[in-house]
Amino acid sequence: MRLTALDELAVEMGLRQGQGLAEARAIHPAIDVAEEDPAADGALLEAIADWCDRYTPLVALDGSDGLFLDITGCAHLFGGEQVLLDDILLRLFQMGFKVQGAISGSPGLSWAASRFGAGGVIADSAAQEVLEALSVACLRIEADTIAALNKLGLKRVGDLISMPRAPLARRFGSQVLLGLDQALGHEEEPISPRRPVAFLSVERKLAEAIQAEEDILELASRIAQSLCSSLEARGAGGRVFELVLFRVDGRVFRIVAGASRPLRNPQRIAGLFAERLKSVHDELDAGFGFELLRLNVLQHDPYEASQDNLLGKVSGEAPLADLIDRVSARLGDNVLQAFQFRESHIPERAVFAHPALGHDIGNEGKQSPAVTTGRERPLRLLSRPEPVEAFAAIVPDGPPSRFRWRRVLHDVARAEGPERISPEWWLDQEAGQERDYFKLEVASGHRFWVYRQGHYSSDYRPTWHMHGIFA
Repeated sequence: MRLTALDELAVEMGLRQGQGLAEARAIHPAIDVAEEDPAADGALLEAIADWCDRYTPLVALDGSDGLFLDITGCAHLFGGEQVLLDDILLRLFQMGFKVQGAISGSPGLSWAASRFGAGGVIADSAAQEVLEALSVACLRIEADTIAALNKLGLKRVGDLISMPRAPLARRFGSQVLLGLDQALGHEEEPISPRRPVAFLSVERKLAEAIQAEEDILELASRIAQSLCSSLEARGAGGRVFELVLFRVDGRVFRIVAGASRPLRNPQRIAGLFAERLKSVHDELDAGFGFELLRLNVLQHDPYEASQDNLLGKVSGEAPLADLIDRVSARLGDNVLQAFQFRESHIPERAVFAHPALGHDIGNEGKQSPAVTTGRERPLRLLSRPEPVEAFAAIVPDGPPSRFRWRRVLHDVARAEGPERISPEWWLDQEAGQERDYFKLEVASGHRFWVYRQGHYSSDYRPTWHMHGIFA
């Protein structure tokens, strides 16, 4: 077992990372050792990254112990870069973390200054001067390359800057020059945020923390008003909303609610979260209260304005949309299912179910050209056709006079068919066979949809299957 991380006191005692545990205890028998837990460390870093969303939505993970924050266009909201950096470091220190950070014009220089330098805000004019005093390890190059550079006496970045670039690339590879150019800002280095950036975002900082759900919903309705004005200016409506609650102790809660059609109404948006809060009531621990609320639009669609009729009533689609929104917000997206057509003539493939929350209510009556056959289809279609034992079927293309399904024998009173449906050879290949569908009405009045798979021949007897029920 070896030491993987050390605190300041352990470093002052002369311990080093990678040292064997037995050797460390032989030097200092009283040292306190905790077993490494990478999963817990990762969860903690994710939680800190969530907390950093209060400063910028562009937060990326940097290894197992660092974060990148792209604060372009955000610093002035906090009084400047120095004030923002001081606020981050002070708040994290009060939470029990000792951190170091740097702000500069390039991610590479910020990484180098925060890990190998004194950190702070670095002006563009002082970037090269600060970088020259740092170790070559700050260029994010491999350990073997660092050791090779140190053997030649190249220990500081300043020793590399003054050297010709071509010999450096031939001897040590292109990574040294790439790290140098990224630190100096000559080479672009994109930051990939861990969460998608919201289409629109509105937040409210509170002088006094709130705890009650009623206060949360009232504040969400207020900030939704300014959000809706921004949506109206863009001719859009929100389909997926996210309410982010920042607790005073640093924990962050995210509540996502979707709508079946684009929304702009603040009351309806707040109503979505009213239902969601009822479903996550036990999981939402307000603690000492929430100090910051943010409302994001994660997904949007073009908004088509509608007008009430002369009686002041909305169209029939609106109550259905409200019902879908409320049920999905309370019980989950998969509770209500809607059906959508596919480009297929095979009955079990022609339609598929998906959450009703993402269904376009205004187009539920429109059919795909591939499935518009003009023929009657059963009200209930079995998910998997079930075998049927048919008797006295007229050869070659006639219906049976009797059949047994689920241990019940039925006498056929009337029959209509066949309707032949060919297999999709590009999916079924040679395994697919033609189906001849019949509508069979039995003596009890029930109507079934039965098909024969295959054709009669001297060496083959086709099989019969039940696929649907009309009434």
